[in-house]
Amino acid sequence: MNEADAFEIVRGAIWTIIAASGPAVGAAMLVGIGIALFQALTQIQEVTLTFIPKILVILLMTAVSAPFIGAQIFAFTNEVYGRIGSGF
Repeated sequence: MNEADAFEIVRGAIWTIIAASGPAVGAAMLVGIGIALFQALTQIQEVTLTFIPKILVILLMTAVSAPFIGAQIFAFTNEVYGRIGSGF
C-alpha cells in the first residue's frame, strides 16, 4: 500500500460520509432557514422552537433515506474489502 492507495481510501471515506449525511443535513438546513424566517417575522425568540423541528426532520429523513445510506456504506465497505483481498 502506497500513499496513493491510502489517499484514495480516505477520499472515498470522506465522499461516503458526505453522501450518506447529505439528505438529513440538507433537510435540517431548509427547516432551519424556515424557522429563522418565521422567528424574524414574528419576533418569537424561543430556543426550543429551533431544535425540536430540526430533530424531528433529521430523524424522518434518516428513516426515509436509510436504504440510500446503507447502500453508500455497503459500496464503500465492499471497495475497501476488495482492496484488502487483492493486496491493494
